[in-house]
Amino acid sequence: MRYISTRGRAPVLDFEEAMLTGLARDGGLYLPETIPQMTPAEIAALEGQSYEEVAFRVMRPFLGDTFAEDEFRAILARAYEGFAHTARAPLVQLAPGHFLLELFHGRTLAFKDFAMQLIGQLFEASLRRSGRRVCIIGATSGDTGSAAIEAFRGLDAVDVFILYPHGRVSEVQRRQMTTPTESNVHALAIDGHFDDAQARVKDMFNDFAFRDAVGLAGVNSINWARVLAQVVYYFTSAVSLGAPHRSISFTVPTGNFGDIFAGYIAKRMGLPIDRLIVATNRNDILHRCLSGGAYRPSGVEPTISPSMDIEVSSNFERALYYAYGQDGRAVAQLMDDLAAGGFTLSQGAREALAESFDSGRASEDETSATIARIRETTARLICPHTAVGVKVAGEHLVPGTPMITLATAHAAKFPDAVEAATGTRPPLPLHMADLYERPERVTRVANDLAAIEDIIRDRTGN
Repeated sequence: MRYISTRGRAPVLDFEEAMLTGLARDGGLYLPETIPQMTPAEIAALEGQSYEEVAFRVMRPFLGDTFAEDEFRAILARAYEGFAHTARAPLVQLAPGHFLLELFHGRTLAFKDFAMQLIGQLFEASLRRSGRRVCIIGATSGDTGSAAIEAFRGLDAVDVFILYPHGRVSEVQRRQMTTPTESNVHALAIDGHFDDAQARVKDMFNDFAFRDAVGLAGVNSINWARVLAQVVYYFTSAVSLGAPHRSISFTVPTGNFGDIFAGYIAKRMGLPIDRLIVATNRNDILHRCLSGGAYRPSGVEPTISPSMDIEVSSNFERALYYAYGQDGRAVAQLMDDLAAGGFTLSQGAREALAESFDSGRASEDETSATIARIRETTARLICPHTAVGVKVAGEHLVPGTPMITLATAHAAKFPDAVEAATGTRPPLPLHMADLYERPERVTRVANDLAAIEDIIRDRTGN
């Protein structure tokens, strides 16, 4: 299996190299040169299998010869053994034809655990074999950072630096990043918003002297292995509701487009997905682009669903690559236009995206009202991101086609918003019950590339 950059000018890599590299040297994102196909019979055979077995069958064709079969099975077992639900990603019914896919039973209570726990095990196996040491850099709007820290904390061959926007994540999200005591973990609170943090991470990858000196590796959703891990729960949930004998639609609350792009890959593999619905909060650039064709950032506003407070959606570049007929030069030009202020999709690209994607948005009031309504009608507490998805999904229900909304985080990660909407404060699980009592360790840093690189050099001895 060979991996190529969305911009067409970076070296072709195998799975292991693409995983460890993260961002391509031409600024693009890696994708498989071809997407493996699953037949209807192979998809039907997933019914009744464990999550780990489905993960093995779905992911194995993408790995080439990087990991032997027994080694990969052992990696999957270690990755998911800490999840609190034996189904890993259970489905629950909200209403006739509408289901929630609970993705918050991992160690940090968010969907990022599915990918990050796995990528932690993949990195460890690869680094142990090669004797290399890497410096992992990540930007987070809240959940990626804590999941990355949980996956890599205490590993000898890894230093982890996570940038998050100061004052723009929930207290639970912040404390999950700032309370680990392991010396290889570093939380950096950047002055700015998520897009600033993400831009500085990309700047570091494009500073090749720095990148090579510290052994930079990335675990943001720019990393293909992250996206691949998320493909799995589209298969497990769709098969539970009758795939491949019936089509399923999915609604995904998303800011960086990685989680819903995983659904697009599942569809291209052969999973009968009818519609993929992008749900945004009031930072609705993805909705505006998909419905109107223009992608022009206008400023990020803080919301009660902070993990979606994003305007530069990295993984949208991967979708654009396919929408533009896998033309790397066209994608590179779009990204240059974005850096200059924005771009407008061609008519052909709009039509290509419309074949798979719909979109919608939820205001702050609509998000709170949805949290309250779900509490009243199902006795469930949902997080504000999930509520955005539920609200938008309700506008796209089609009789006869089940809708699955991705429940991306546990309500306890956003207790203030949930309590304001319902009058009930969701408690933390037992393993996190003392989170508010743990001492924090964090470094405040300016939105300045040189300052951030100096901190990383100092702490890694480079």
